Amino acid sequence: MTALRPERETDLPYGQQSYGESGTFEEWYDSGAPQQDPGAPQQTPYEAPYVTPSAAPYEPPVDEETVALRIPDPPERPIPASEASSATRAPEPAPGGRAARRKAAKRRHRRHAAGGQPQREESAAPLSRVEARRLARSRKPGPGVIASRAIGEVFITTGVLMLLFVTYQLWWTNVRAHAQAGKEASDLQDQWESGERNPGTFEPGQGFAILRIPKLDVVVPIAEGINSKKVLDRGMVGHYGEEPLKTAMPGDKTGNFGLAGHRNTHGEPFRYINRLEPGDPIVVETQDTYYVYKMASILPVTSPSNISVLDPVPKDSGFTEPGRYITLTTCTPEFTSKYRMIVWGKMVEERPRSKGKPDALVE
Repeated sequence: MTALRPERETDLPYGQQSYGESGTFEEWYDSGAPQQDPGAPQQTPYEAPYVTPSAAPYEPPVDEETVALRIPDPPERPIPASEASSATRAPEPAPGGRAARRKAAKRRHRRHAAGGQPQREESAAPLSRVEARRLARSRKPGPGVIASRAIGEVFITTGVLMLLFVTYQLWWTNVRAHAQAGKEASDLQDQWESGERNPGTFEPGQGFAILRIPKLDVVVPIAEGINSKKVLDRGMVGHYGEEPLKTAMPGDKTGNFGLAGHRNTHGEPFRYINRLEPGDPIVVETQDTYYVYKMASILPVTSPSNISVLDPVPKDSGFTEPGRYITLTTCTPEFTSKYRMIVWGKMVEERPRSKGKPDALVE
């Protein structure tokens, strides 16, 4: 039949038919698509467009260590500042799972067992003899280093010895000399109190009197002779009693009583005699008598060979006639023995001990 007829729903292309409320076939696929031209060639029934398959759903990775149930790790808590600054902070867990953490803990344990020193996991290759000799030579100090070390040790040793020597000279000699001089003065006074009589002449090094200088707070025994080891280095004052420098004794009716003493070290009894002024008392105490002198003059610097200062009428002293004089000699400048300093005095009083101390010693 070639006559025209209305289109039926069953004649629509596949995908544009659907069932209505009464169950009729109606369009259900791509209802919003434009209608196909009736004059166009018909599509093959059930020819749907290609649809790209969707991606597979996400599945979590399987734990390589075990697939059994395990207790989850506790949640991390915030670390207080005091714990964070502590030296005993726990080490951070090693990444890579529980097995990696176990290995890291074992390595830490081996380091602590070895005294905190990390162990080498692989031993180094052994050195050849030539390499071992080179390494040993490289570790040995060179001649320059050895020489510098030796020179440094010499300097250090020399400095220590010099320091000990200075300490001995400036401190220990004074301590020892004060002790020896104090003992000598005490023994001398005990002899006087016991009634032992002095013979009038004395052996070198024997004490026979006590020198007192109130202004300088000096109390020191006087011994016969000017020998360093027997008299002066023991903290005592020595009397010029041997030729050619023999001088008078305090009890002589005329003459010059000459004394020598250290200015520095070994008790240094004459250290400050340069501070004496004319009129200051100088007292010599013997077994029976106090002899009181008044300071008269001073010669600040003179040659060690100037023995004229010990003459009965000493030169440059200002004295012009015989009398009863005292002369104190010591080294100058301080801590040297290049020159001599001289202090002179003139006797102004002779007082028996039975009458008590002179006014110069009465406070």
